[in-house]
Amino acid sequence: MPALKITATSLVNALGQGKAEVWQKICRDQSGLRPATYPGLEFATWTGDVEAAASYPLEPGLDRFNCRNNRLAKLGLDNDGFRAAVEVAKQKYGASRIGVFMGTSTSGIEETEKAYRRMDATIDSLPSDFDMLHTHNIASVLAYTQASLGLNGVGLTISTACSSSAKVFATAHRHILAGYCDAAVVGGVDSLCLTTLYGFHSLQLVAAEPCRPWDAMRQGINIGEAAGYALLEKDSNGTVGYRLLGYGESSDAYHMSTPHPQGDGAVLAMQQALSRAGLDAQQIGYINLHGTATPSNDSAEDAALSQVFNAPVACSSTKGFTGHTLGAAGITEILFCCLALESGLLPANLNLQQHDPALKTEVLTENQRQSIRYAMSNSFGFGGTNCSVIVGRE
Repeated sequence: MPALKITATSLVNALGQGKAEVWQKICRDQSGLRPATYPGLEFATWTGDVEAAASYPLEPGLDRFNCRNNRLAKLGLDNDGFRAAVEVAKQKYGASRIGVFMGTSTSGIEETEKAYRRMDATIDSLPSDFDMLHTHNIASVLAYTQASLGLNGVGLTISTACSSSAKVFATAHRHILAGYCDAAVVGGVDSLCLTTLYGFHSLQLVAAEPCRPWDAMRQGINIGEAAGYALLEKDSNGTVGYRLLGYGESSDAYHMSTPHPQGDGAVLAMQQALSRAGLDAQQIGYINLHGTATPSNDSAEDAALSQVFNAPVACSSTKGFTGHTLGAAGITEILFCCLALESGLLPANLNLQQHDPALKTEVLTENQRQSIRYAMSNSFGFGGTNCSVIVGRE
């Protein structure tokens, strides 16, 4: 497929604000996970909080978008010179020719939770100042991003659980190729809320300790929050030096919350990504695993990897650093791949104590210095909504 240049990126998560701080902590094996202190949570777990998201102010005139998720989105837009890069693109293409494609799963659910706690029981009504459209609705982060950046082109929000902000890269590529836009802002934002925390807890998928992907004694996920953005262009003089080369999407339709045991959909996604990129499996230098640290997910991904990759390849899950950022996980981990390409450092699979002997794929137990040209990121969501993305260094 025709490659797209990734000309600007931005990252905010539990490790810090901006790519430099985030990557510095990964280089130091420093996790952003902490014992959970989210208000109202009454069970033990660890979370990847972005503390500034609780009170970071939105710009004047956009108060109707005020919620934790959009405050987190603004943190992402305000870091790494991302706004300035978009302004340059606006001068080149025009505000109506830059698409915006966002991924989220939680959106602004926290505002709805607050509204129900303030509900007037005498008239069975939510508070009059509750604005679901501009907060909880999954289109809210799209509308906020467009308004904040001054863009008015085509836009779309994708909500496919953990693959949401990986699939935005595929969607943006198709829109650019079809002529709906000349460039695209892609992003993923997901924030902590009680609905998500208790929802995963009810499925017995939340670990009481720091998550341990690929470990023999892994207990489940830690939930984190994050924002990530990237600017995609067909042709540019940008200096970032990496490109979107391929993507693959599939749907298991196996179970609402459990992946296909043999990873059938994951196999299709990885194979499609390789095919679109015009690469053989042995050319991939690093894989950022979906690696959630649940027994079934790690097992299914391992089964899929063994079918696609016949030779060892450097792999790790970075969720021990950030937690599982759900709808923001895709872009977070794709940008980790870009940083690995740029820096020549492949991140370790944090918190691994004993490799599960039932898993064939070996993961990195410590950071590895290695210059690579191609990297793949896997994002496999609830209901088998799978997406694999390949990025490459110029």
